[in-house]
Amino acid sequence: MPLPALSLSLQFGELTEAALHRAALPRHFVARCIRHALDADAEITVRIVDAEEGQSLNRDYRQRDYATNVLTFDYATEPLVMADLVLCAPVVAREAAELKKPLAQHYAHLLVHGTLHAQGWDHETSEADAEEMEARETEILAGLGQPNPYA
Repeated sequence: MPLPALSLSLQFGELTEAALHRAALPRHFVARCIRHALDADAEITVRIVDAEEGQSLNRDYRQRDYATNVLTFDYATEPLVMADLVLCAPVVAREAAELKKPLAQHYAHLLVHGTLHAQGWDHETSEADAEEMEARETEILAGLGQPNPYA
């Protein structure tokens, strides 16, 4: 079965260590991660931001005054999945270092995670939903040749 079609916009905000994040996120890698997590054709913008922009978006849209690793803004699921995924580069880098994982590997997990959110998956509604979402992420990442992020 062919993967869903994806119209992708990949944007990088003003970042310190921009070259590190650009190297971890080549366009074909980002598209592959997202397409494997999609159940339908999609138009998705991925924006890589600094801590200030990440904190501002999280505060303004989720009323949580800190920068988080990934924010998903989902606009539609039919007939196309339409969403923005915002990944906060310094948070992702810090988490990858703490987890002793390559930066690209952690980005792959967060791209899959955010794409599932864009399609209605939610890990904050119940323990069962969290377990189901984690299992789906693990399955998708295995298909991408990536290890289980929860192991």
